[in-house]
Amino acid sequence: MLAFYRSQHDNQSWVAALTTILDTCALVISGIQGVPPRPARLTFAMARHALADLTSVLGARPQTAGPDRLSDRELERLHRALVASGITWGSGAACDERLRSLRRQYEPYAQALSELLLMALPPWLPPEGAKDNWETTA
Repeated sequence: MLAFYRSQHDNQSWVAALTTILDTCALVISGIQGVPPRPARLTFAMARHALADLTSVLGARPQTAGPDRLSDRELERLHRALVASGITWGSGAACDERLRSLRRQYEPYAQALSELLLMALPPWLPPEGAKDNWETTA
């Protein structure tokens, strides 16, 4: 029953939060410079295991045909956002491929839970011009 718990906000859920943690860990592991990768690897392993177990317990099947949350265009936008923030992310195709490989390990499970529980997965980057939640309240 607890798996179906919903936030009062449309764009906030525990599925989105867990997916965001995995996204962040995958980015760090794939080549963020100056950040120790070991804590990210440990967190990734635990979070991915929890996601897979929850998917299994709830009877969902991993979805490999879901929408691509990080298209090539969005990946390039992510590169630009990191540079603009002063963050150095490894160089070239090797880091991009490592990120894709890590994403394949958890996104099918996240997509399955998203569909089962009707909780949208977060985008990697907000849409251009998107407002923060605090800016949308009266």
